[in-house]
Amino acid sequence: MGHHVSPQAEADLDDIWFYVAKESGSIELATKMVDSFSDQFLLLGRYPHLGRPRDDDFGPGSRSIVVSEYVVVYCVEQNGDVLILRVVHGRRDLESLFGE
Repeated sequence: MGHHVSPQAEADLDDIWFYVAKESGSIELATKMVDSFSDQFLLLGRYPHLGRPRDDDFGPGSRSIVVSEYVVVYCVEQNGDVLILRVVHGRRDLESLFGE
């Protein structure tokens, strides 16, 4: 079992890195933040059902886990791998993101 990151989640991570670097003035802090997501992705790859089911919110098979102030939305593929769908701040309207 492993994990894959969708193009949209990659873009989310880039946006998070840029925002943290800009607001904090620290490239090191921004990199540390994105690395914390990577650590959680590895954990999800080993324990894919760790997050809570979110079928009603984001569609069948969707799950989520909280990392700091962010929500990682993912699904478990048929082969057992985890596909990271989005990484978004918890204050955002998550349901509308998946309705787009």
